Amino acid sequence: MRIRDQCVATPKKMPADYRQLVHINSHDELTLYELIPDVVWIFDLDKHGWWWGNQAALDFWGLQSLDELINKDLSGDTQGARDRTLQTFELAVKNGLTIDPWTTYPGGKPRTLYMKHRAVTVGPERHRAIIAYINEQVNLGETPENLLLVEAMRYTTVLVTSFTLDGEVVIENPAATEAYKHLHTHQPAETLSSFAARFADPEQGTARLQQALASKGGRWTHMMLTGQGPRRHTLDIRMTRHPLTGDFLLLMAEYDVTELHQALDSAQEAQQALRQMALYDAVTGLPSLHFLQESARKLLARAERSGKKAALLFIDLDGFKAVNDTWGHDGGNRVLVEVGKRLSAILRESDQVARIGGDEFVMLLADIEQPQDAEQVAQRVVDVLRTPIVLEGMESRIEARISGSVGIAIYPEHGRDIEQLIKTADHSMYQVKSRGKCGFNIA
Repeated sequence: MRIRDQCVATPKKMPADYRQLVHINSHDELTLYELIPDVVWIFDLDKHGWWWGNQAALDFWGLQSLDELINKDLSGDTQGARDRTLQTFELAVKNGLTIDPWTTYPGGKPRTLYMKHRAVTVGPERHRAIIAYINEQVNLGETPENLLLVEAMRYTTVLVTSFTLDGEVVIENPAATEAYKHLHTHQPAETLSSFAARFADPEQGTARLQQALASKGGRWTHMMLTGQGPRRHTLDIRMTRHPLTGDFLLLMAEYDVTELHQALDSAQEAQQALRQMALYDAVTGLPSLHFLQESARKLLARAERSGKKAALLFIDLDGFKAVNDTWGHDGGNRVLVEVGKRLSAILRESDQVARIGGDEFVMLLADIEQPQDAEQVAQRVVDVLRTPIVLEGMESRIEARISGSVGIAIYPEHGRDIEQLIKTADHSMYQVKSRGKCGFNIA
């Protein structure tokens, strides 16, 4: 047989990871392979073509000479086919031998074979190559449905891998090889299985392997350490058997749900933001009227059970319009923030304050013994609002002078729900306004 000159435009430097492989320099070293009756060929990955084949291989392809095999046109091969070949090479480098089904098309007709592969380097340029041994043909090719399943596993974007019960890879499809090829060149610790090495938290992976064995499969979602970085995968694990040996295996399909979880997280964050907007005032950070309505129901129900009273103070700022007119909305907002701080400082832990309008605030007092308790709090409100508010950060030091008019409603005398209490206290507050402002009045 004539040896075809193996030339490439640019010599390729052999990665250190492959220097341990057996190197076949020329066809002369393969004479004994001609004595093997089974099909044997060598496939050159860097050229993506056959490098050598024995007579049984030529008969398998219906060819007359080695040159025909070496020059066989494979330009129509898909990227998936090339990825599958690379995956087989990498697994053979790692495990020494691979055994898996391949579908070939001699004479244009599909034939599915169980093939064994070993990784070698060939020729003067030390190309990456695999020696393929065919010692068993199966009838999958006679069943189109089975062929489709084999092809689907090869080309699907879902990551599919079968593991031994110790967590070592038996076979994986090209999608899984691509996702975890960094683990093929960077071996995990000796105590760590290939299964656990895929997990962002390897200890979690070890525990999950044991749980999958105990439960004979299951479905879980974990952060996996892929070539793209950490990705969230849903793992669908089932027990299966090796088609040749009958040994039990774990078959794992991995579905990348990273974007789905990111979308769910974003939706949850947006929902929380909307809830924050609905329940809290954007200027002062105080609870809103909606929040007050929710908390008031619990507070009033507690008062009903205990037989105690509660009080609602409706506070309207005096002179606030002049602040806005003089120093604009920025100055007005600074005043509102300070008012919120002063009112919050008055409250007990069981009480509640909320901003319900432009310059309107409500205080809800829990567990008061008598109306005079509410009047004392109202007086404190009037007092703290009289103190001038210094507007820091303005062009010059400014003192804003406001006051507060406070209306008081008592539960249950003036209302048995928050809406009625607010209405009564609001009406009481306007009586203070009509008398000259800066004071309080009880309904």
